[in-house]
Amino acid sequence: MGAELAEAKAHWQAERSGRSIPVEVCYDDKTGRIVVDFENGATFMVPARALEGLANASEDELAEVELLGETGLHWETLDVDYTITGLMNGIFGSRSFMDAQRPGGLSRSPAKVEASRRNGSKGGRPRKVQKTTAIE
Repeated sequence: MGAELAEAKAHWQAERSGRSIPVEVCYDDKTGRIVVDFENGATFMVPARALEGLANASEDELAEVELLGETGLHWETLDVDYTITGLMNGIFGSRSFMDAQRPGGLSRSPAKVEASRRNGSKGGRPRKVQKTTAIE
């Protein structure tokens, strides 16, 4: 078991050395953003109310954000957690939440998929006809 623990620690150190370490997080009420500062001087910001579980939170609840180790954000009162890496990759909630946030044309509901298949079997969308005008 000692060898496994040593291997796990070595793996953790290697992974940790390849990323920036967050040192502080706060909610900026002027901009409505969660701000994460890293030890290398970098800063990451994300709109707080764009995150699942935070849209209806009060300003005080949003300000309760705290670092969860070196990898996450946590709101105790709201029982909401996010990984910093996930946020940086644009993951602002569950798959169903993210799908609901997509613009209408990008939605992938079962009804849209089926309608697209039916239209495709008919030859697809009709081609636009360009109108030409004769110059005299």
